[in-house]
Amino acid sequence: MACDISNGRIEQCKDSVSGLKAIYIINYDKLNSDSVVYSTGTGEEDEIDTWVPIDTATAMNLYKFELKSTTNSFTTAINSSRDNGTTFFTQTLVAALKRQDVVTTKNVKLLAYGRPRIVVRSMTDQFFLMGLDQGADVSAGEISTGAALGDFNGYSLTFTAEEELPANFIDCTDEATLKAVFNNGTDDAVIVTS
Repeated sequence: MACDISNGRIEQCKDSVSGLKAIYIINYDKLNSDSVVYSTGTGEEDEIDTWVPIDTATAMNLYKFELKSTTNSFTTAINSSRDNGTTFFTQTLVAALKRQDVVTTKNVKLLAYGRPRIVVRSMTDQFFLMGLDQGADVSAGEISTGAALGDFNGYSLTFTAEEELPANFIDCTDEATLKAVFNNGTDDAVIVTS
């Protein structure tokens, strides 16, 4: 049967931390989900090795947003129905971007209009891809000035993606190897911060 597992798991050490370091936004139309290459030996469709952009003439941009708040999170909910014989995964990213400015407000508006793919980087330097096939949607959000002097001023965004599979791991451990995953055949991707 194709759904039989083949591994167990021992109790893990207490040497990990939680939280997110950054997210990297990829415009949806820059990648074709049919051109993903998965790592060998890790299981089919579990870890992305490389993904060549559609435009091979120029380097692809990864738009980096640093995250420094304890309110940022990335979760994947399993939705399975024995009665219907269906399973899908809801990926949810909550991101708090401090301080408002004109450029970020415009980008938030465009994110709400679009359906980007998002690379999520954890505090332990694990990289995940949100929205492999369908992209991610801004499903909730708020632009807030706060009321008291110490209140949050900025953007609170919730992205959701419904996919056939959980968020894929990406075979990289830092930004240099992340850029190489999205190599167009000549150039590594470019990380854009401003």
